[in-house]
Amino acid sequence: MTIQEAQQTVDHWINTIGIRYYNELTNMAILMEEVGEVARLMARLYGEQSFKKTEDAANAKTQLGDEMADVLFVLICLANQTGVDLTEALRKSLDKKTKRDAERHAGNEKLKGG
Repeated sequence: MTIQEAQQTVDHWINTIGIRYYNELTNMAILMEEVGEVARLMARLYGEQSFKKTEDAANAKTQLGDEMADVLFVLICLANQTGVDLTEALRKSLDKKTKRDAERHAGNEKLKGG
């Protein structure tokens, strides 16, 4: 699925099953909530934080993918609502980063050897 197809698919889902988009500020709050859920899992899987006894550590990797997909879904909703073409926005971002960072990362000693 391309990014454009994802935007169209989410829009179709929202307008048929979801009835309508939440307003932009509500979706922004939901996005922050979903990012927090990704952060919680990352802290437990890759950081020093341990899982609580009530958490399902065995399925944490699957949960991480699910939570990342939730972040992407809400981000796509916000893009659709605000008229952002994510394909074009990502192209521009990569172009900007390529021009800006062409020498920067190659010369970063912290990135070597790892």
